[in-house]
Amino acid sequence: MQRSLLLAGGLVAATLIAAGSWLAFGWGFWAHKRINRVAVYTLPPGMMVFYKKHIDWISEHAVDADKRRYSDPDEAPRHYIDLDRYGNYPFDSLPRNWYEAVEKFSEDTLKKHGIVPWHVLLELHQLTEAFKARSKWRILAHSADLGHYIADAHVPLHCTSNYNGQKTNQRGIHSFWESRIPELFGEEYDYFVGKATYVVNPSREIWNVVLESASMVDSVLALERELTERFASDEKFTFEMRNNQSIRTYSRSFAAAYHHMLNRMQERRMRQAILRIGSFWYTAWVNAGQPSLAELADEPMPQELQLRLEAMDRAWREGRPVGTLSDCHD
Repeated sequence: MQRSLLLAGGLVAATLIAAGSWLAFGWGFWAHKRINRVAVYTLPPGMMVFYKKHIDWISEHAVDADKRRYSDPDEAPRHYIDLDRYGNYPFDSLPRNWYEAVEKFSEDTLKKHGIVPWHVLLELHQLTEAFKARSKWRILAHSADLGHYIADAHVPLHCTSNYNGQKTNQRGIHSFWESRIPELFGEEYDYFVGKATYVVNPSREIWNVVLESASMVDSVLALERELTERFASDEKFTFEMRNNQSIRTYSRSFAAAYHHMLNRMQERRMRQAILRIGSFWYTAWVNAGQPSLAELADEPMPQELQLRLEAMDRAWREGRPVGTLSDCHD
């Protein structure tokens, strides 16, 4: 995603809670990688033969979309949509069709408030075309990215303008919900989600996802406020060592209590994301005519892609996300 705190690659803030908005991204690197990895196991044998062979690549590059925030000024809006900018649930004033939405609100307005459901559909199209071309590296790259954006759409705080509790004096809740809790408890989650199925109407499906996420926002915020009243400040927060630095973060006891109050919402949303990612991958393959993936040439990575990934990693490790603070959504 693009709103969860990065805790990898040597980028560590002096404090998790008071970190600037430019440090925020989606789900957290650990969760994104786990989601893409498990999604591979939802696939049918005709796809598994290829995806299982490249499962490490698809997992590691599940976070490329977040890293691109450091070099691509157009990347940020692809990870979220602030639905409450368009009225009340179920936000009927916002057309689901991209061209109708542009005509009504303008492309600049849509990008200002996030475009994740529409970008998922674009990535689905690009993956379908990659399957048709039987291009190994295009398939891998678009599979990894499509998984990332679908996962981000499952995060409640990616679907509200109060994305980090900044409007309700709950700043820091974003990375707490989507990064801290999965990292603490994710190894205990049940990742058996069944098999991927064909998505008859991808647009309706991804809009259902963001509407589901938006419907959870009130609980995410209200339960954290309620729990905060029960914990003293020195019980809610703790200090941990990360990369030889002491950082302030939510305590394990506070995180466990919140996780319980939410009825393990993060686990449920990760499971739903995994199955939907597998299903969108499967849909792209079916729509491309179910080409044989076993016979794809085991070609080396194209130099152009290699150079692009290296440049992306350098920008991520050395810089800060490009674009305005309002784009970053802390």
